[in-house]
Amino acid sequence: MNTAHLAWFKSSYSGSSGDNCVKVAVTPQAVHVRDSKDTRMQPLCVSPTAWSAFTVHASHNAR
Repeated sequence: MNTAHLAWFKSSYSGSSGDNCVKVAVTPQAVHVRDSKDTRMQPLCVSPTAWSAFTVHASHNAR
C-alpha cells in the first residue's frame, strides 16, 4: 500500500527529546505507524480497535 498520501502526525506518546519518535496516520480502516527518522520503511498497520487498546495500555503503564 502506498502511504505517501496519508496525513502523518507525530504521536503524543513519542519522546519529548525528539529521539524516539513515531508518526501515525489514521484512516477509517487502519492506523499506520512508522519511525519518524526512517520513513522509507513499511509502516506497521493495525486496526483502529487494536490501536485504541494499545494506547489505553500504554497510558496506564506510563504512570
